[in-house]
Amino acid sequence: AQTLDPISYTLRFDSPHTHYVSIEAHIPTSGRTHIELMMATWTPGSYLIREFARHVESLTAQTPDGHPLAVEKSRKNRWIVATSDADSIVVSYVVYGREMSVRTNWIDADFAMLNGAPTFLTLADDGKRPHDVKLELPSVWNQGLTGLNPHPNGEPNAYRAEDYDILVDSPIIVGNPTVYEFTVDDTPHQLVNIGESGVWLGAKSATDVEQITHEIHQMWGVMPYDRYLFFNMITEAGGGLEHRNSTLIMSSRWDTTSRRNYLRWLGLVSHELFHAWNVKQLRPIEFGLLDYETEIHTESLWIVEGLTSYYADLAVHRAGLSTQDEYLRALSAQIRNLQTTPGRGVQPLGLASYDAWIKYYRRDENSRNSSVSYYTKGAVVGFLLDMQIRAATADSETLDDLMRLAYARFPHTRGFTAEEFRSTAQAVAGTDLSQWFSRAVDTTEDLDYSTALDWLGLEFSDEPESEHSGWVGLVTRTNNGRLLIGEVLRGTPAHTAGFNVDDELLAIGAHRVLPDQWSQRISQAEPGSELEVLVSRRGELRRIHVTIGLRRSNRWELQFAEQPTPSQEQHRLRWLAGN
Repeated sequence: AQTLDPISYTLRFDSPHTHYVSIEAHIPTSGRTHIELMMATWTPGSYLIREFARHVESLTAQTPDGHPLAVEKSRKNRWIVATSDADSIVVSYVVYGREMSVRTNWIDADFAMLNGAPTFLTLADDGKRPHDVKLELPSVWNQGLTGLNPHPNGEPNAYRAEDYDILVDSPIIVGNPTVYEFTVDDTPHQLVNIGESGVWLGAKSATDVEQITHEIHQMWGVMPYDRYLFFNMITEAGGGLEHRNSTLIMSSRWDTTSRRNYLRWLGLVSHELFHAWNVKQLRPIEFGLLDYETEIHTESLWIVEGLTSYYADLAVHRAGLSTQDEYLRALSAQIRNLQTTPGRGVQPLGLASYDAWIKYYRRDENSRNSSVSYYTKGAVVGFLLDMQIRAATADSETLDDLMRLAYARFPHTRGFTAEEFRSTAQAVAGTDLSQWFSRAVDTTEDLDYSTALDWLGLEFSDEPESEHSGWVGLVTRTNNGRLLIGEVLRGTPAHTAGFNVDDELLAIGAHRVLPDQWSQRISQAEPGSELEVLVSRRGELRRIHVTIGLRRSNRWELQFAEQPTPSQEQHRLRWLAGN
């Protein structure tokens, strides 16, 4: 096939403190009298239409010799440009970037963080075409880093993407990062830290990331990339997004000073790296041809996100970076999160995946009542599926084996259907799992934990949090010193009593309750007793009577059985060791 001429971009940061990047794009016309440009409306891995074109400004076009060309907006994210029969045209525009998230852009005096989808215009409805990128760095910045390949011409800070998909999937970091290098399976890796500030423990974090990489590579047995970059933006923010040979994650400089927060950060690193295999290579068939202007629906996000969430903390433990108790607490937190979400009885797991575009990233005060997270329930289903396979095969096969077999069966060029993944799981387990999958994925029935607990010699704690554990099921928030209801959870005493979101909580009985007093007053109330609560609803005073319930969030805390059998102890050791 004939190689199409590349689109070439030059990025300039003339005044980064204003949060703008200037982009000059040289675009071949292929002899057309008009070309149409487009900007993506979403970015892979984050399933929401984000309307990136809203940050594009001052778009103009001209011929290479400077003759102005007419530009007409044709859609919210498309532009038609008259070419005047020129072989190529020059399109100039600026992009505003000041959203501190892993899906968007951030530009300031200290660094620039650019994602492909919200940065680069491209030819609409085009074929596979190279996209070249050149960075012009301000004198105060010393380095640009990206997963893109260096440009064949060898120029510094110049790169080439084989096509638009790769361009979108390769974030760019520019500034003065601290870079740590290590090698796994003869493959170079870099931990790129922006913002260590003398607080973040860079060398330790790099060593631990290397151990996680060894563990995940050992589990899969293959390396899906020829190099990998961990972009760690230490910006007092959070989140992570996977890419083909890199990840963009956000953290706090204080995360390495807190054991709990550091383990959470290591779990995030583990999660995003695991995606280099699970979703970037092993993927749902629906992700075969990406349409960057339209939602792509699949019922299999629970596989690529949920199973990845299951392995995230497990890989940290298997890498020797968390204790057995710490890992069980992390797994318990996922189970507790699921089992205390009323929406698990409303939305099946497969539908939660399909509806990610309209539900997961558009949360409101009723989300916990009406929906379930495919991350959280998918992780718990992954744990239970692992134990189903282990129990059915006497530990000779595991979820690890299922993931490896699926990886071999369904190459990136094809992908898998939901039914094919289930069939592969049944082949590994050597038994019919159709009813098990139907209950776990297709219905809202509660999950059955019995097989997993029996196999591992675990049980759930049934101890109340304290002697007095009063509870009503309200989630509160404060606003200008006012105590307001943020959520009313379905099936709770508060829901039965008739509290509403945005009610202002004023008093319990005849006594005023201040924002910092509500939780203590409720927790100290005797379960089964009745309280009268004074609220203001749109300025009207109302008295609501509520019966206090008993809070038992510890109900979902995993603990060791008092007298596990030797076989249960052996099963547990094999699971935690990755055998």
